[in-house]
Amino acid sequence: MKILFIGDIVGKTGRQAVSALLPNLTSRYKIDVVIANGENAAAGFGITERTAADLFNSGVHIITTGNHVWDKKEAVPYLAKEHRILRPLNYPDGTPGIGSLIYTTPGKEKIAVMNVSGRVFMNTLNCPFRAGKDEAAKLRETTKIIFIDFHAEATSEKVAFGYYMDGSVSAVVGTHTHVQTADEKILPGGTAYITDAGMTGPQVSVIGIDKEEIIERFLSHMPRKYTVAGGTGLLSAVVIEVDGKSGRATGIQRLQLTNP
Repeated sequence: MKILFIGDIVGKTGRQAVSALLPNLTSRYKIDVVIANGENAAAGFGITERTAADLFNSGVHIITTGNHVWDKKEAVPYLAKEHRILRPLNYPDGTPGIGSLIYTTPGKEKIAVMNVSGRVFMNTLNCPFRAGKDEAAKLRETTKIIFIDFHAEATSEKVAFGYYMDGSVSAVVGTHTHVQTADEKILPGGTAYITDAGMTGPQVSVIGIDKEEIIERFLSHMPRKYTVAGGTGLLSAVVIEVDGKSGRATGIQRLQLTNP
């Protein structure tokens, strides 16, 4: 199975990059399932039904999220009914939405997708390590192909989580920092890993936001409302190949493409 994961999609520029570039990517790499982090798809903060529809219509099959998932109020009732969108698994019991799902590809292969949030410099949620391991054990009863979007800030937490889950899942891909890392690898137990898949959004920006606004914030320390930058779009992603019988990853490749 070939999995395409698209890093944090930021605003209209990010959505347009997905729409323009995804068809060629799925064809070129013979992708079976497309997963994308969409927690910043709506004007840079949160997700709405309309922005999610843009991504689904562009060819995304499953949307993961993170700490910005509730930034738009309409996300609460929407995620309660739209089960192609995941919120972090380790939110407390009773939180709307789901943290994992099983997707069946057109080729009749099953893949489990899980969304987990870190805790270092993030919201204090349930333990991501224990939650991830317990959920993986349940999902393996249905399929050995398991993908995790680990939405976290600290590099050390991401690396530790990758090794902790190694051999239990097919892939652990980090999100949240919007900066693609160059440490893609197959861990000893057969789990594909990268610390951060990067951002899909404005290329000339500070993690998606207008660079002048961010520079001014650092200079003045004054709070302000941020706007998503415009200009050329950048799509950051990883392609992961998994052996369907064993669930072990056999390859991982990071990508960055521009959408003028």
